[in-house]
Amino acid sequence: MTDGEQRHDGAEEETPLGGYAALATTFAAGVAVFTVTARRRGLRLPDTVPPWDLALLGTATFKASRLLTKDKVTGFLRAPFTRHEHDGDEAVVGEAPRGKGLRRAVGDLVTCPFCASAWVAGGLVGTYAVAPRAARLLSAGLSAVAVSDWLQYAWSLTEQKAEE
Repeated sequence: MTDGEQRHDGAEEETPLGGYAALATTFAAGVAVFTVTARRRGLRLPDTVPPWDLALLGTATFKASRLLTKDKVTGFLRAPFTRHEHDGDEAVVGEAPRGKGLRRAVGDLVTCPFCASAWVAGGLVGTYAVAPRAARLLSAGLSAVAVSDWLQYAWSLTEQKAEE
């Protein structure tokens, strides 16, 4: 099987290309519906996105993607598509996709922060286009959590160094 993926036990697992195609089609359809709706409502898109807004959206996309794909508290969203493998540090879990076809493809999506980030960015950018102030506020909240995470890790590292 040349297009399969290697499992932990060495057996081949078929890549869910049909599921990936369904997800890509869903994403593209969402963009198309947004575009048509925005055009019909006469929404004027911004000519540029200021660097500060781009940084805010990027940080928020990072944090929301991590929340969706790695945090313990959002495990209930991933549970139908994943199996638990191990607990990582504090609030991070290790999960693997399960099932076949679309179920497996969704499992791949919801366990990969890099994969989920395109979906999260799409939602945030769409919100930014329709309601920039609301998008900035939402992004600021998510970015504040990302900064808090970094500070928590820095504090823990400082405590560990002080105990040595």
